Amino acid sequence: MTSVNTAGAVDWDAQAAVFDEQPDHGLRDPAVRRAWAQRLRGWLPGRAGDVLDLGCGTGSLSLLAAEQGHRVTGVDLSPAMVRRAREKPAGRDAVFLVGDAAAPPVGEQRFDAVLVRHVLWALPDPARALRHWSGLLRPGGRLVLVEGVWGSADPVGIPAERLTALLAPIAGPVRVERLSDDASLWGGPVTDERYAVLAPVP
Repeated sequence: MTSVNTAGAVDWDAQAAVFDEQPDHGLRDPAVRRAWAQRLRGWLPGRAGDVLDLGCGTGSLSLLAAEQGHRVTGVDLSPAMVRRAREKPAGRDAVFLVGDAAAPPVGEQRFDAVLVRHVLWALPDPARALRHWSGLLRPGGRLVLVEGVWGSADPVGIPAERLTALLAPIAGPVRVERLSDDASLWGGPVTDERYAVLAPVP
């Protein structure tokens, strides 16, 4: 996505064919894959739990979480992305649904963690989405939000300070992990702001 205004205009079904070519999307490089796996171990519950991966794309993070023993539900608006995600599981405990990340089609199901990477900033009402996601968590669950601010001339994204302020009414003390300096996550150095916010929800 390039901006809040153009996110809806992107043909994500068409992008599905090349989506995994980005190092942090496809996780094809073993070093990048290991870096994300290590982060997920620190972000997700220490024992097997139910994880909801919103805006899951082709399911790379979902499958990493499943490999770590979690039961994962991935949701993406693009049917083509979901088809590609479903081709990957190879017996892993992951299911993929077509649906809106802001209002995922999971009914009364509740989760131990909601994982969202590079999605919240593009939603029209981030505060409302966060409130909805917090309601999908079991008591003691957590939101795991990977976001950033990209570009210098016309930056887009959501700064960590704004995101933590949005979380203040619904979450306990949050932890911010700066990710920009960890080149292994991105397949090389980056200069923009990238971070993760870990927010426990009572």
